[in-house]
Amino acid sequence: MATTSTAPDTKTLLWMYRTMVTIRRFEEQARREADAGKLRGMHSAIGQEAVPTGICAHLRDDDFIFGTHRSHHHCIAKGVSVKKMMAELLGKSTGTNKGKGGTMHIADIDKGMLGANGIVGSNIPVATGAALTAQIEGTDGVSVVFFGDGAAAQGTLHEAMNLAGIWKLPVLFVCENNRYAQSTPFEYSVAGMSVANRAAGYGMPGVVVDGQSALEMYEVGGEAVRRARAGDGPTLIEAQTYRYMGHFGADNPLAYRDEEEEAYYKSKDCLAALKAHLVETNTATEAEIQALEQQAADDIAEASTFANESPYPEPEELTTEVYISYP
Repeated sequence: MATTSTAPDTKTLLWMYRTMVTIRRFEEQARREADAGKLRGMHSAIGQEAVPTGICAHLRDDDFIFGTHRSHHHCIAKGVSVKKMMAELLGKSTGTNKGKGGTMHIADIDKGMLGANGIVGSNIPVATGAALTAQIEGTDGVSVVFFGDGAAAQGTLHEAMNLAGIWKLPVLFVCENNRYAQSTPFEYSVAGMSVANRAAGYGMPGVVVDGQSALEMYEVGGEAVRRARAGDGPTLIEAQTYRYMGHFGADNPLAYRDEEEEAYYKSKDCLAALKAHLVETNTATEAEIQALEQQAADDIAEASTFANESPYPEPEELTTEVYISYP
């Protein structure tokens, strides 16, 4: 979904809410599938739904996004099929990558999702290269890369930001600062207590935004996309958010954070905040909101059925689409 308005109109607001609810229901169902032993190693993005939704509201199918090991929300916000995604998680032949990628390697070129990746920080230079391609080809395409606060310490980020700043590339560097790099607190690992302030060294704007607010993410994302399309160069966005679950399925987050902290951030829940805005501004009635929520629930139920009933790949598929043969 792409829009150029400075404030979201009714259609966009309703799309954002349904998208965020769809992400949460997808993650909840994926967790149930994992608990049933149907997949392993899932990294849940519950609590972080507003970050990609606010930004992807401004993107087109021909714009590119790049994700992380925790990327279900990025994919859904960019329009990737939840049916194919769920099938991919279960290793089925009907998945986005025919069951060969799994939860950490979902990709859909047709939707501009060029891949999640389990290697921390690895997609940052790739996204910068995609932005360079758009610049060389003379399009107004935009590249967006999402990464965590842990990846902010990777050298690839700084190398990429330097080149993007020099060449004024149309790329958004979006740090989802959920406060923990696996179990390492942000306060312990990030010098200067900010990721966004590093932007000044590379000649680009650095913006700190409340990642629990879909409206603020929309506003900041819109300005960054506008700058990129206009040829004004990159932006570094630090979205301050929070993951409700552990780093992965078997991780107990209370081993390194406390219940009081969790309760505080859950009180700032992004879905609840956007729902309240819809009601308070008379953008949607309670009945209309419930209809959106039901549609999202139905979509995920259908996706689960589709995935569970889909076949596994045939054994001979193991070696197809792995190597490129040269004449």
